[in-house]
Amino acid sequence: MPVISLPKRRYAPRLYRLTSESVTEGHPDKVADQIADAVLDEIIRGDPDAHVDIEVLIMRGTVVVTGQVTTTTYVDIQKVVRGVLRDIGFDNSKVGLDSETCGVLVSIDEQSPDIARGVNRKGAGDQGLVGGYATNETSELMPLPIILAHKLVKCLADVRHNKTLPYLRPDGKSQVTVEYEDGKPKRVSAVVIAAQHDEHVLMKQLRRDITKQVIRRVIPKRMFDRHTKIIINGTGRFTVGGTLADSGVVGRKIVVDSYGGAGSTGGGCYSGKDATKVDRSAGYMARYIAKNIVAARLADRCSVQIAYAIGISKPVSFTVDTYATGRISDEKIAAAAKRIFDMTPRGMIEHLKLLRPIYRKTATYGHFGRNDPEFTWERIDMVDELKRAAIR
Repeated sequence: MPVISLPKRRYAPRLYRLTSESVTEGHPDKVADQIADAVLDEIIRGDPDAHVDIEVLIMRGTVVVTGQVTTTTYVDIQKVVRGVLRDIGFDNSKVGLDSETCGVLVSIDEQSPDIARGVNRKGAGDQGLVGGYATNETSELMPLPIILAHKLVKCLADVRHNKTLPYLRPDGKSQVTVEYEDGKPKRVSAVVIAAQHDEHVLMKQLRRDITKQVIRRVIPKRMFDRHTKIIINGTGRFTVGGTLADSGVVGRKIVVDSYGGAGSTGGGCYSGKDATKVDRSAGYMARYIAKNIVAARLADRCSVQIAYAIGISKPVSFTVDTYATGRISDEKIAAAAKRIFDMTPRGMIEHLKLLRPIYRKTATYGHFGRNDPEFTWERIDMVDELKRAAIR
């Protein structure tokens, strides 16, 4: 029987796109997050062992601060609120909020004794699941789209504050689409910016200025090509924004706060919560574990999930997924991580030093991927221990 030679199949690289968005410090939801974390910081400053769960609602000229707090200290919440608004640049009620004249309503109660009972036993402050993620595609070990999206809105705020583009107002958004080839970033296929502005500025000038002063400064030149789409203020105008156009509520930007749609997130937000709430402390620990796994080169990508029950100190589940990029099995990596990371609330709080007034800074431009000294969960100081534990 003759041998039939089949033509060789040519390898086709796997192409896909990932899009992430971020929002400016003046976006209503981010204003709410910043106020909640600023209040938390002031309470912790006077009472590190306080139990805090702050919620904030903003609409037009009113800020409502509510929640449950058990503490021995006093905080002038109205003063904190107005300070945050002043720092962001809300100084005109006609464009949203005036930090000096807006209404500030405060309604806070003590923490439920049923919750306190579990926390006082050093258990988790609530049930919940959290997610952590890391990837070696950037030096920050974060997905490139969310890193670029955060840098764009940070640059928008910078050119507004330093008067490079004095006609900008606090509200704004960014969106970045990155095209991947075989899991590696290849090019930026689209950049979308929405920037609130004064009425007098011409759209042609705004688009030219933002392209030059923001987009071209942030997006690496090598990631652009002639097919990259740049869309700035797609409707043509963005004069009515901020709290005049939308309400702001704590925790509505959890995907912005975390990994921009890559990996996984948890069931609750971070802002306004003290570290006994596992949404925050375990969320940070999950990132810490995933980042150290990738930094140890045990995997190129890693997602970690941890789940808790209220009043119980140890997790009810712990899972590692390396998306088939692991040098050893996911089970061995998970076993090594469980041996060396203390995932009890007390252990996470002590190891990551979470009883400090560090949280307002986390409320803008993401909780992860930043090398600021306050962000202890971004350290890669467990690499050697992980490697040793993984080969046992």
